[in-house]
Amino acid sequence: MSAAPLPVSFADVREAAARLDGIAHRTPVLTSRTLNSLVGAEVFIKAENFQRVGAFKFRGAYNAAAQLPPEQLAKGIAAYSSGNHAQATALAARELGTTAVILMPEDAPRSKREATAGYGAEVVTYDRYTQDRTALGHALAEDRGLALIPPYDHPHVIAGQGTAALELLAETGPLDALLVPVGGGGLIAGSATAATELSPGIRVIGVEPEAGDDTKRSLEAGARVSIPVPRTIADGQALATPGELTFAVNQRLVDSVALVSDDEILAAMRFAFERLRIVLEPSGATPLAALLAGRVGNPPRRIGVIASGGNIDVDRFTALTRRADRVDAS
Repeated sequence: MSAAPLPVSFADVREAAARLDGIAHRTPVLTSRTLNSLVGAEVFIKAENFQRVGAFKFRGAYNAAAQLPPEQLAKGIAAYSSGNHAQATALAARELGTTAVILMPEDAPRSKREATAGYGAEVVTYDRYTQDRTALGHALAEDRGLALIPPYDHPHVIAGQGTAALELLAETGPLDALLVPVGGGGLIAGSATAATELSPGIRVIGVEPEAGDDTKRSLEAGARVSIPVPRTIADGQALATPGELTFAVNQRLVDSVALVSDDEILAAMRFAFERLRIVLEPSGATPLAALLAGRVGNPPRRIGVIASGGNIDVDRFTALTRRADRVDAS
């Protein structure tokens, strides 16, 4: 019996790329001889910290919003997010001439809340540890007649996120492995859709913080597993359960998930700043952390890394790197 069709196809990713052409940035692919030497492989970093809003999320948010019927787009859009999807949806709404209402956790980084409001969105807060953001988001959208664009569990969002890997492989050619951070699973689902088509035989490896290993547990169990809301510096990956659509893709296309500690994430952020001269937020640094900490096993020859974002304010970046100093000194 043939397997059920997946919710997103390679054709969907290609169509998203055409829709985003001239709207999203084609972000650079970075290399480092120092990194290659440390890892023992040739590494190509897709620097999505240079994307609009500072993260890959703009790709999916715009691709989804741009496909709404004009009458719905005129009523406005809604989203729920810890920060990057919030900013992405707010900017997509502005680009398309409509309004956005965004549900954000009370403890979301201040810089992300301010940036979301700065793009013109109305921000509504909630407690991520005691309230269900999905239920709240659906209720908010229904009450106000808005179109809800979820942060990952939507075919158009997944397809949009996959354009990051599409661009990476167009520049590098075939790769042996691709490392992608995993939160709700939209980026890795879209990336795996593109990568397995363009580079047959590629190993697609997700990376999660140790405290937030819901996707790793789910893949091992063969079904979606829920964990307590994790407490980790990687706030963009602090989720309890993988998405339904994203898990369907990832169960089929993702080979494995590596875990990294908060201290390993901090070390990767410092390496990126000092050696690559780029700023990564904790969630954006997890794939690099996995490489530097040896969490990938015997590295293949050519490795792609999606550095998913760089949205972190100077105060938090300074505080975290000071924490890394204390860890190194202990």
